[in-house]
Amino acid sequence: MAKQKSKEIFSMGVWLDNPILRQLIGICSALAVTNLLVNSLVMGIGLTFVTAFSSLTISAIRHYTPKHIRMMVQVLIIAAYVIMVDIFLKAYMPEMSKALGPYIGLIITNCIIMGRAEAYAQKNPPLPAFLDGIANGIGYTGVLLFIAFFRELLGFGSLFGIQIFGDWWTPWTIMIMPPSAFFLLAIAIWIAYNLREKHQSEGAKS
Repeated sequence: MAKQKSKEIFSMGVWLDNPILRQLIGICSALAVTNLLVNSLVMGIGLTFVTAFSSLTISAIRHYTPKHIRMMVQVLIIAAYVIMVDIFLKAYMPEMSKALGPYIGLIITNCIIMGRAEAYAQKNPPLPAFLDGIANGIGYTGVLLFIAFFRELLGFGSLFGIQIFGDWWTPWTIMIMPPSAFFLLAIAIWIAYNLREKHQSEGAKS
C-alpha cells in the first residue's frame, strides 16, 4: 500500500474525520471514563485494538460473508475481540478492570467500531482497513486524553496518579462529576471546528 494512502488514512481518522470531534460518535464512553488519564488511556488502547483487528477480520472475509447476515457476523467478530480485552484486563490488570467496569463490555456497542466496519472495512482490503481502525482508535484516544487531562488535573491535582499540585490546591469537585466531561467535550469540538475552518480558509486563499 502506498505511503500516501497510509498518510491519508491516518490524517482522516486522527483529525479530519475524527470519530468524536467530527462524526460525533462514541461519545458515551468518552464522557464516562475520562475522570482519570490512566482509565482513558487503557480504554483508548482497548478500543483501538478492537477496532483495528475487527476491521482487519471483517475485511478479510468480506467476500465470503452473505450480505443479509453481515451485521450479525460483524457483531460476533467485534464481541470476540472485546472478550479478549476483557479477559486480559481481568487477568493482568484487575484493578483497572474494576475501575472501567461495564464500559469494556460496552465497546461492542460503540458506534465507532460498527461505523468503520460498515463504512470502510466492508469495502476495502485488509491492510488499509487495519490502518483505518488504528487511526480512528488513535483519534478517539486523543480526545479522551484531552478531556481526562483537565478533569484529573483540576479534580484531583494529579496526572496519571502523580500529584502535581500540593496541599495548597483546592480540588474542583465539579471536574470529577460527569457534567464536566460534557463541557470539555464541547470545548474540544469547538476548538477542532475552528482549527479546521482556519485551515480551510488559508488553503482557499493560497
